[in-house]
Amino acid sequence: MGKGKRRRAERSQAIQVLYSLSFIPADSPEAVRRAFLASPQNGKQVGEDALASYAFTLVEGVWSKSAQLDEIIARHAINWRVDRLGRIELTLLRLAVFELLFCRDVPPRAVINEALDLGRAYSGEEAIRFVNGILDSVARSLENAQ
Repeated sequence: MGKGKRRRAERSQAIQVLYSLSFIPADSPEAVRRAFLASPQNGKQVGEDALASYAFTLVEGVWSKSAQLDEIIARHAINWRVDRLGRIELTLLRLAVFELLFCRDVPPRAVINEALDLGRAYSGEEAIRFVNGILDSVARSLENAQ
């Protein structure tokens, strides 16, 4: 499997784990690790191999920086409060904003396109336009800050 397809699969896994954590929140890094390792999407990876994956990097990063990510999303979600966003849309936004901010080896356009593709798989078209607008705004603000 090529890097692009593997990354897409790992993003999908991260979305699923993070979405599940929105129902049963983790209260510690160890709880995040347990939730990740217990996820059915983890496949054949176990222990350190699974924890070295890009999927786990995303899950752990989004979980640990969710307050910062929510602040950024709130600044760009005009006339919307973060607590009013659907869980899947918020999870998609958090994941993509995390990648935009902290995964500098992934081009912003690729992050946005992947988020929109995942959104089509897990959400509706109206939500995708909303997610796209916020992510475009975040990406532009990051470009302007450089």
